[in-house]
Amino acid sequence: MKQQPQLEIKQRRVFSEAFKREKVKDLVEKRISVKQLCMLYQVSRTSVYSWLYTYSPHHEQKTNLVVQMESEAYKSQMLQQRVAELERVIGQKQLELDFLNKLFEIGSQELGFDIKKNLSTKLSSGTGAEEARGPK
Repeated sequence: MKQQPQLEIKQRRVFSEAFKREKVKDLVEKRISVKQLCMLYQVSRTSVYSWLYTYSPHHEQKTNLVVQMESEAYKSQMLQQRVAELERVIGQKQLELDFLNKLFEIGSQELGFDIKKNLSTKLSSGTGAEEARGPK
């Protein structure tokens, strides 16, 4: 018969509050890294971060620290500038449309007929052939 390997049960270790506070202080002051602390004392990363959230005044749980590379920040800034430029152009075009609509309205009142309805423009094919032949 094949012998089953025995399951090794780890002893549960409990670290004192003073120990945890000291290690968190070392982490905050960058004397040791989380990885080094985990390896040195055989503690899980989850436990170390739990200590950090509990005993550090600078770290709160559920706080997201967004780290962007300089190029990402630059890219975001350039996209924001592009959006602002496009919004400015749209605003200018809207002012032009409003001006032309008001011009049509005033012209229609002055002339006594609706200029928009009587405005007949032939659609161009884009080839210029219509212009060369002249009016029909």
